[in-house]
Amino acid sequence: MIATDPAIEAEAERLLSSLMHVECDPKGRTWNLETCREIAPLTLEINRLKKDKNAVILTHSYVEPEIVYGVGDFKGDSYYLSKMAKESSAEIILFAGVVFMAETAKILSPDSTVIVPDNGSGCSLADSITGEEVKKLKALHPEAAVVCYINSTAQVKAECDVCVTSGNVYDIVANLPEKQILFVPDRLMADNVRAELKKRGVVKEIISSDGTCVVHEEFEVSQIDQARAQFPGLKVVSHPECTEEVAAASDFVGSTGEMMKYVKSTQAPYFLMLTECGLVGRLEVEDPEKNFIGGCRLCPYMKLNSLEKIRDALKAPRPDQIVTLDEDLRLRAAQCIDRMFELTPASK
Repeated sequence: MIATDPAIEAEAERLLSSLMHVECDPKGRTWNLETCREIAPLTLEINRLKKDKNAVILTHSYVEPEIVYGVGDFKGDSYYLSKMAKESSAEIILFAGVVFMAETAKILSPDSTVIVPDNGSGCSLADSITGEEVKKLKALHPEAAVVCYINSTAQVKAECDVCVTSGNVYDIVANLPEKQILFVPDRLMADNVRAELKKRGVVKEIISSDGTCVVHEEFEVSQIDQARAQFPGLKVVSHPECTEEVAAASDFVGSTGEMMKYVKSTQAPYFLMLTECGLVGRLEVEDPEKNFIGGCRLCPYMKLNSLEKIRDALKAPRPDQIVTLDEDLRLRAAQCIDRMFELTPASK
């Protein structure tokens, strides 16, 4: 019989307590004790490095489950993780997500060293527009309030009046005094904001740029119709980065955090989650009684994160993994984000 390391065995048991519930695994893995033993040395090493270096790891819900439950200190959506970054006193913040999120952490925690495991982890929304392009749009619409979705670069945030997330976008845009809104970079979210404000009787002219999310733009109403026919009592949950038609056909539309709350508080025989598959994995862990019928999609950028990259970045980050921002740009971007915190209703 081969002797096992007690520390690795204990870590494998800890990992298994969460990961055993994950069925929607991006690599098709079955999470059993043997699978957990394979990653336990890595998670142990990463968690030791965090203590040694006074580091915290922020994990977006879309990254792989062994990152979220193995080494993450905080897990959630962009708004929640932005708050955690702002409140952090850690010397090092490692952001397991995508680059624009790590930039946001640096904007809010300038004294911390902010690390991104893979600087190729972009975002189709954030990469769809530059700060210079926002300047040109502003010149065309000088009377407009300039609103950017949080899925945007620091350069874009620095050119905008207020940042929004998918959880607070409707309330913030509705309450801005300007009647004309320049909204970047998500065209589909802009469509959903128009539809929601019309329901509320709020009159705004919303002008948008043309970015879309590579995950959420792909969902179609036909997918919903087929699922409803096959699974009576199904609840359809979608994100406002989806098309207006998909949002209208859904039972609930909300941010990543709001979708989680809805599923946890709603009784239904089945759920169709029209979002990134990482959220389904989290729900399988945190609410294993619920049944999910698939339909989610993978974000290729989020999946560039891995335990190995996290370990290496904590041990000796390369220059391209350390987020640096010009101080004037950082301060202007911080004003944009701070206004979001000021205008977000306390209930969000």
